[in-house]
Amino acid sequence: MNANGRGVFLVAGILLVSAVLGGMYGPSVRATAAGASDAQESIRNFSRVLAIVQQNYAEPVDLDKAIYNGAIPGMLRGLDPHSNFFDQRQFALLREDQHGKYYGVGMQVGPRDGRTVVMAPFVGSPAYKAGIRPGDVILKVDDKATDGLTTTEVADLLKGPKGTVVKITIGREGAEKSLEFVVTRDEIPRHAVDNVLMVQPGIGYVRLTGFNEVTSRELTDALQQLNVATLKGLLLDLRTNPGGLLNEGVAVADMFLDKNQLIVSHRGRASQERRYHAVRGNQGVDVPLVVLMGPFSASASEIVAGAIQDHDRGLIVGENSFGKGLVQTVFQLNENTGLALTTARYYTPSGRLIQRDYKAVSLYDYHYNRKKNAHDSAEVKLTDSGRQVLGGGGIAPDVLVSVPKNNRFQELLLRRDVFYPFEVGVGGFARYFLAQNHQVARDFTAGEQVIQELRRYLDKQSISFTEADLQENLHWIQRKIKRELFVSTFGLTEGFKVALEDDLQVQKAIEVLPQARALYENAKKVIAQRAGGSSVRQ
Repeated sequence: MNANGRGVFLVAGILLVSAVLGGMYGPSVRATAAGASDAQESIRNFSRVLAIVQQNYAEPVDLDKAIYNGAIPGMLRGLDPHSNFFDQRQFALLREDQHGKYYGVGMQVGPRDGRTVVMAPFVGSPAYKAGIRPGDVILKVDDKATDGLTTTEVADLLKGPKGTVVKITIGREGAEKSLEFVVTRDEIPRHAVDNVLMVQPGIGYVRLTGFNEVTSRELTDALQQLNVATLKGLLLDLRTNPGGLLNEGVAVADMFLDKNQLIVSHRGRASQERRYHAVRGNQGVDVPLVVLMGPFSASASEIVAGAIQDHDRGLIVGENSFGKGLVQTVFQLNENTGLALTTARYYTPSGRLIQRDYKAVSLYDYHYNRKKNAHDSAEVKLTDSGRQVLGGGGIAPDVLVSVPKNNRFQELLLRRDVFYPFEVGVGGFARYFLAQNHQVARDFTAGEQVIQELRRYLDKQSISFTEADLQENLHWIQRKIKRELFVSTFGLTEGFKVALEDDLQVQKAIEVLPQARALYENAKKVIAQRAGGSSVRQ
């Protein structure tokens, strides 16, 4: 398609979006004459501006960029922070996230010093079986050098149809020459449940990182793996979960609530109120429950946590959640692009709207400068047992446990990539240590010999330190070393177990499990009394 033809198509796309926003989902299918006239005049003005820009701008105009990256996103940003336009690549990634799978080699990659580095191959993936390690630098993909390519571009090269072969050239610390791996692409699941383990005898732990089409099925499998009916307590970690599909959030909440309890409701200008109830319920499995939340927990995560909190089914531990109570409907447009448009607001069972205010702040401040554990309104509601809960600013934890801030020396080591932040991969010292042919066993501890190796590494990297720095941060350093070496040697899951051992929020969650049980038992008594008290009199 030539530039003029594509421009006509893009303008038509803008008109389509304008029609959607202008009346298709209004309270009536018939617009007023004045309203229709105003919309038509706005469309004409847009077309005039676009024509003037195309004819008179100092340089040739890329209409795709002007409209896809400018006009449409600008229009949607004027509505709210979550209505969004997806170009072809973004829309394809959205569908991958929703389906819970893609086709490729199966490894997490990221940028480091201008290169694309393997953070971690997924256990059991083609990359893992081929022997690719955390810290490996991707030099070429099918003889195409990665110099100058972004991490996203490299990741796209690694993807491809199932059964196709890709050659990956790797640079590895300690290796004299580059290494070549021939890997056959396969279906790579995007697991929503990525860690299932026992944090203590009788206490299970499950982490959900998203709500895609397989989340509820994976959680069912995880609970069966833990034999949930026999547990003394369960921790459900939603701290890194930004949300996803509403129906999957409802399905997850259904697993813990009693049958017929309300999970969430939503309503909007063009839609009647819809209420979602527990259909199957927990079927008598009343294991004490603690949900871990934080500032990255949003949307469907908040639906689950809000339902658990409002029905006193468990306790919320951690920090205030993000505060996203807007429901987006995804419309597929032409050329495999998409529009995520806010069509409703959702409310927790007690009637809380947890959406934060976005009209009085900039888009940047809304996303990145949030006040911790602060609510934007004084909306107060009551849980089943009569506890007060707040709305208008996310889900406030029942037990506040803030993540400790790194000190100056810890920040220095992270900034210089001696260690990587939590679950991002393997930092420079771990790669250096393994390159010296050191072996790591399951009973590994970072003793004095390991710390001496760290001293040599810091000197080699010209990172200044004092013995006081090392001693004051010794425990933190030892845990970082062990975690990264376990990730590199045994995989992400084993490294994750090491990290949980020092996780203050997880340790507090374990501590308050008896309180979670007492809360749930009390709520059941209160509900029974309200229903007539027959179960109490018996």
